[in-house]
Amino acid sequence: MKKKKAFSAVMTMALAGSLVLAGCSGSDSSSSEGSESSSDKTVVKMMHLWPEGSSNAQYTIVDDIIKSYEEANPDVDIQTEILGNEQYKEKIKVLSASNELPDVGISWAAGYMKPFVEGNMFAPLDDVAQPDRFVAGTLDAFSVDGKPYALPLELNITPVYYNKEIFEKHNLEAPTTYDEFVNVVDTLVENDVTPITLGNKDRWTGSMWYMYMADRIGGPEALNNAINRTGSFEDPALVQAAEELKSLVDKGAFVKGFNGLSNDEAKGYFMNEQAAMYLMATWELPNYTTSPDVAQEFKDKVGYFKFPTVEGGKGDIDSYVGGPGVGLFVAEQSKVKDEAKAFVSYLVDEWGKRSVVDAGVIPATVVDTSSADLDQMYIDILNDLGNATNLTLYADVQMSAGVADVHLNQIQALFGGQSTPEEFAKTQEEALAAEK
Repeated sequence: MKKKKAFSAVMTMALAGSLVLAGCSGSDSSSSEGSESSSDKTVVKMMHLWPEGSSNAQYTIVDDIIKSYEEANPDVDIQTEILGNEQYKEKIKVLSASNELPDVGISWAAGYMKPFVEGNMFAPLDDVAQPDRFVAGTLDAFSVDGKPYALPLELNITPVYYNKEIFEKHNLEAPTTYDEFVNVVDTLVENDVTPITLGNKDRWTGSMWYMYMADRIGGPEALNNAINRTGSFEDPALVQAAEELKSLVDKGAFVKGFNGLSNDEAKGYFMNEQAAMYLMATWELPNYTTSPDVAQEFKDKVGYFKFPTVEGGKGDIDSYVGGPGVGLFVAEQSKVKDEAKAFVSYLVDEWGKRSVVDAGVIPATVVDTSSADLDQMYIDILNDLGNATNLTLYADVQMSAGVADVHLNQIQALFGGQSTPEEFAKTQEEALAAEK
């Protein structure tokens, strides 16, 4: 496989050989009252964001790994607090402000992680990280000045999932060009079918739609250059991307009330066959491949397609929004830092072994899947990942917290009609410029 540019403006990643393909074909918690020895056991407090109800596959993997670790280390008690994605982010903010982070927690990469590292809140993990364990480039996304401050768990790309039965009913095929995609939307709207479900209350969901539009029109460099300040957010391609999104909204492409729906609520429209399409990262794969809680009859109806190309645009259909998902950090102020690091190292290894077959999740660790019995969709996604010409890390993760908030608010305002495409671009350019 030829060498490919990937993780634009964030890292370079060589995917070849990192995954050996098979034949190449809301809150839940246990009691936790502090990081100290309890009943002669060392207590390690962990927070994560996979509730049993909405992320059963990931929840089960982590739960099983914790049980295995405690069995092998009877002097350690892992106590968990589990929150949904947005609730988790809010609580981490509160805990970091009072310097009370859990011993082990979840972090995103790049710009999201940097303030925690600069604030001396995350412990360096170079003593337990083994670079050859990870897919090339993933550990770099969680590193500052050459040292990793979290160990990555996931690697994702973001396809558009669709209901094949709904498409067939209306004589539609998976689109490869944007004109074909618009025809799909128009046909479904004319037949009173919700084309796309979107939970834009969470905002980052709409950002992925914008990122793809920006990529397909201006190429990956347009958005990345605006963020890294070698370019501008008022680049005509980025304004045009916003105009195209506004056009989709005006057509009625998205589920009614999308700005008031969380991602989990919006996902229900797709899972219940009330919407034809759902754009989301491959952490959703378990729902369409391995999850025992989802009927096989529904799984058989789900397909996916790559975000279509725009005529005259600079984007490549094999360029993706994606990159490393989340990683595990150890708090610098933890009173049980050594035990926490040992657990994190164990969890990352076991996650890599179990996530492929048990959950259909793509791990950030190098895994040989050649002998695994995998769903065809999973194999196809792995092949797509291996052939990716570019992976652009989620925009809000690339940005500082303050600028990311401006970006996400503007995404919501654009979708909701409170901001014009020009205002959308101008406001974000001002926020980025002000930070320099």
